[in-house]
Amino acid sequence: MCNGVAMNNNRRKLDPEEFRGFAIADALAPLVFINGADTKSAQMFTLAHELAHLWLGQSAVSDATARVMPDQDTEIWCNQVAAEFLVPMGVLRAELRKGAAVQDETNRLARRFKVSTLVIIRRVHDAGVLSKAAYAQAYDQELSRLLSIDRGGGGNFYLTQAARAGKRFSRALIASTLEGQTLFRDAFRMLGISKIETFQELGKSLGVA
Repeated sequence: MCNGVAMNNNRRKLDPEEFRGFAIADALAPLVFINGADTKSAQMFTLAHELAHLWLGQSAVSDATARVMPDQDTEIWCNQVAAEFLVPMGVLRAELRKGAAVQDETNRLARRFKVSTLVIIRRVHDAGVLSKAAYAQAYDQELSRLLSIDRGGGGNFYLTQAARAGKRFSRALIASTLEGQTLFRDAFRMLGISKIETFQELGKSLGVA
């Protein structure tokens, strides 16, 4: 699930500084929630981090970023797994070009690995190319640049809504409601909608109704 606001209230934005995601470990229906108000690049790292929590079988609320150096063993491990999952160190070392400008290398490697420039900066530091001070400075500068980019608005409401609740969950809930196993009232509450027309269109967009 990915949402940047509380329910569908655009005036109640979720603050990435408070949390970036959480994982609920469950044998039947494990769940990862990503704070959609965060940058897309940060969301990728959070997703990998929360998956690591599920692989451990542990639920957790995380402030997971490539910038943070946690002191808890579990968080350290999950960060290491996320970083290696996104940018394997062996491949990174083979790709690094000695003497190249840090910014140029960051942009090139971000395209190569299809991850954020922030993750690349962290991994270059892990590889011993950037000192701790240089890493912190480069990371903060890049984060400020990313946050200053206008992300725009609009988009397809139904695609956004499905992402907020999770496509698999939304499909299952709509099907259950149409089969009479779930009350429309309860489905509306869980999907964050209030009109039958919206429910029907959401179902059509997901191939259910």
